[in-house]
Amino acid sequence: MRERVALSLFFGLAGVLNALWVATLPAVDERLELGPGRIGTLLLLLAVGALVTMPLAGRSADRWGSRRLLRVATPLCAFVLAGVALAPSYGVLAVAVLPLGAATGAVNIALNVHGVEVERALGKPVMGSLHGVWSLGGVIGGALIAAALAAGVDVRMLMVSVAVTVIVVSLVPGPFLLTAPVPVTKEAGGPVVLSVGMIAFMGSVVFAAYLSEATATDWAAVHARWELAAEPATASVIYTAFAAAMTVTRFLGDPLRARLGPARTMRLAGSVATAGYALVLVSPLAGSGAVACAIAGWSLVGAGMATVVPVIFSTVGAMATRPGRALSAVTTISFGGALTGPAVIGYVAEVASLSAALLVPAVFTVFVALTGPAAVRVVAGSIVSDRASARRSS
Repeated sequence: MRERVALSLFFGLAGVLNALWVATLPAVDERLELGPGRIGTLLLLLAVGALVTMPLAGRSADRWGSRRLLRVATPLCAFVLAGVALAPSYGVLAVAVLPLGAATGAVNIALNVHGVEVERALGKPVMGSLHGVWSLGGVIGGALIAAALAAGVDVRMLMVSVAVTVIVVSLVPGPFLLTAPVPVTKEAGGPVVLSVGMIAFMGSVVFAAYLSEATATDWAAVHARWELAAEPATASVIYTAFAAAMTVTRFLGDPLRARLGPARTMRLAGSVATAGYALVLVSPLAGSGAVACAIAGWSLVGAGMATVVPVIFSTVGAMATRPGRALSAVTTISFGGALTGPAVIGYVAEVASLSAALLVPAVFTVFVALTGPAAVRVVAGSIVSDRASARRSS
């Protein structure tokens, strides 16, 4: 289906843009002499821009269509990122990252709402593979950017060149996106009006998943250095194993969800991630096998967390009368996990140890395993109730 291919390309481009920001941040730090405090402030401003925009993006997707929002937000995000690249000072950069966060938030909402609409049209799960393409775009983009920086390419020229390329390429698949979303009637299993409580419940599960995922992203390599005395190259391999496991599992997650159903998939995902954190926590006791134990543990964390977000987003978007608003609300709640998780780990590690701090995300993976199935069943139960009420009233 050409609509799925077109959307996949947008997901891949979004992954490239994310990599362009993350992979070039050290070079920007060196150029402008930012330091940890200023980088932390930039990341906070980026998050604020996204959090403010996401609810507005959800309303825009419902009112004007996710197709139109995606075609506008993606090149706009690349354009703003090119402006960020040219910032001559920290002050200008701090101002520039706010619209970057806003554009990134809009792209995030547009991608997931349109992904739900494509799922409806196809009649089968595809959200996991779409998120897999995003991860793959980030991996490929990050590798190419790292190679260019290693070859001595100026970071400003690199960022502007990649951003302009994304703008041009994004014009190609736009006309092939789904033009008329397939409506879902209550007889077909939805949509329903999701209450604030339902949205908060679903959001809390994704909050836990994002916190656990962000912890792995930011602390896996550091854990290997601090707790396992691994060499820097070995530590980077541990993060790569986590990212690779997450990417591969996202491509495999759709057939798994189709076979097991969303509730059982959520339970399996949380359980696998919990087992992964258990291995990470015991890895310092594994002697000569400590690094191998950590690699296995972080790989299981990546494999487990890979399917949580796609399943929740699909469930919310497919069953909500206003998928844009519902998804933006869940995303806004859950984004706090990615924002606060790494910082909390740092604070706990400061007063205790990093191994002790990793108990926090481990607890949250247990939360996913226990409450994730209930979260998707709550929405399914509301559909059954609505359909029963409709039959009684008729």
